[in-house]
Amino acid sequence: MFIGVLQFSMAVPHAESLKDKRSVVRSLKDRLRREFNIAIAETDDLDDWTTATLGAVTVGSDVAYLNGLLDKLVDRLEEWRDAVLEDHQLEIIRPR
Repeated sequence: MFIGVLQFSMAVPHAESLKDKRSVVRSLKDRLRREFNIAIAETDDLDDWTTATLGAVTVGSDVAYLNGLLDKLVDRLEEWRDAVLEDHQLEIIRPR
């Protein structure tokens, strides 16, 4: 078993309040859950109007599959219309 972890930061340049940011983040999380069948949560910058830091996790038995899935997820984030991908870190973990 392998665990794929993706941590990423998104800029939400048009947000004028936390309510605006949360709307964008909620929409993003819902879409990614449906499309990629992943667990995802906002993990940092909770009170910052223009930045969202999130983590996405998936589990599988094949490293190549997990890499491909997370690469597709990064591609989707780069195309997201309401936010801009600023940074991301991908890691594959093999628990002992």
